[in-house]
Amino acid sequence: MTDQRIEDVQACVFDAYGTLLDFNSAVMKCRDEIGDSAERLSDVWRQKQLQYTWLRSLMGTHADFWQVTGEALDFALAATGIDNPDLRTRLMALYRELDTFTEVTDTLTRLKAAGMKTAILSNGSPDMLNAAAAASGIDALLDAVLSVEDVGIYKPDPRVYQLAVDRLDVAAGNICFMSSNGWDAAGAGAFGFRVVWVNRYGQPVEHLPAKPDVILDTLTPLPAILGLASA
Repeated sequence: MTDQRIEDVQACVFDAYGTLLDFNSAVMKCRDEIGDSAERLSDVWRQKQLQYTWLRSLMGTHADFWQVTGEALDFALAATGIDNPDLRTRLMALYRELDTFTEVTDTLTRLKAAGMKTAILSNGSPDMLNAAAAASGIDALLDAVLSVEDVGIYKPDPRVYQLAVDRLDVAAGNICFMSSNGWDAAGAGAFGFRVVWVNRYGQPVEHLPAKPDVILDTLTPLPAILGLASA
């Protein structure tokens, strides 16, 4: 679908985990120690992390993403039969310095060279996001790092997406939002963003009201899709 175009975009806003940052990289750096359970541990950790954000939002019992991430990891460790406090400590520390996907720095550099506003809009707590952005070196390529902690509820609540409109001073229809999560792409589309679903994991399209404008498997074609001269 890379022949498609999205016009009149004034800001590019990115989800963080799974879109810019590889959430699997924390577990994979400990793979030799974890052994055959590594992939399942990473999958369950991510699944529970997302589930707990939605459940806490519905229950009205918000906790920041650092706490949610730790609670999800505790579930995942129990589910895989791992009882290793030192490993837990290492995994949590590694989550603050996740690897970026290979094309991320180049894509952000091209967007900035073309004069585009760029931002992260994430469930992550501010300290988590700032630490990861600094560790990967992409902090200098971002105009803003926006966290759900400013509204106290998780995506896909519309108040989260409104943060980008308010902080960047750009209308929703002039913001292009990128996420690797189909549910997040649907939430952003329902809010009124133009949406690129970065389908890194080969998932089917979600059966939800809003569909993405464009589907990619990496961020590499993004500048061209936006019609940027430097692309």
